[in-house]
Amino acid sequence: MRVDVQVAEGSTIVMDLTQDDFVVFDEKQQQKILYFGRDAEPVSLLLLLDVSGSMKKYVDQVASVAREALHYLKPGDKVAVMVFSKGSMVRQDFSGDFDAVARELHNANWDERLGSGTAINDALVDASAYMREKADEAGRRSIVILTDNLGLNYQSPDDKVIQRLYESDTVLNAMVAGKGERPAPIRPGHYVNPDFTPPDVFHIADETGGEAVKMARASTTFPEMIEHIRTRYSLQYRSPESGATGFRSIRVELSPQAKMRHPTAVVRARKGYFLTR
Repeated sequence: MRVDVQVAEGSTIVMDLTQDDFVVFDEKQQQKILYFGRDAEPVSLLLLLDVSGSMKKYVDQVASVAREALHYLKPGDKVAVMVFSKGSMVRQDFSGDFDAVARELHNANWDERLGSGTAINDALVDASAYMREKADEAGRRSIVILTDNLGLNYQSPDDKVIQRLYESDTVLNAMVAGKGERPAPIRPGHYVNPDFTPPDVFHIADETGGEAVKMARASTTFPEMIEHIRTRYSLQYRSPESGATGFRSIRVELSPQAKMRHPTAVVRARKGYFLTR
């Protein structure tokens, strides 16, 4: 079982940890870490761009700094581009030619074939399927979504998206533009139709071990996001034998010694996986 991990103290990413600084639990049982690495494995990165009408200027801003941001990637890394509004479309298959990817971002505009609307969770399901089919078997997998987190999901709840991301072994990271905010929690006693849910990329990123940030300036947020993805830790352990299928929880913590050195650190890692026969 591979687990991508990020450790942050406030806005600072902690980058000097070793294998002995981590403890991993599977269903509350501590596991032996069999592999530890940082900044070593290649990354398959999918840029998922919301190109609905309200997002055009933000897509243009990201495109304008794409070459600088992708500079943090390394030989062996690959990037793909997918756009969405009501539907989704792959604009650039996985490529190690980052200049070509940057050029494609300048052409990432709304297409009438995508329809009108903003179906964020459906796009994430499509992106997960693409990652599972097209991303390299070796290395880490990450999606960066650019969206204003505004819209309505029809029969596509967050739990479905999270499961698909777990199944494709993918971490979601989000840059939230414009007026997008984390949705307010549902008030006790207030009924919400489960077939119509507000998008919440903040929650989905949390569950998969990624980060979701408000994009103040693309010139800062986009390069920082790529740098953070490229410098995450990678842990692997052997999934325990079990006759049962279904969801299994994962928890990653700092060791007691590491917690003493970094008392305010936040550990971001996937919350679990689905075991199938």
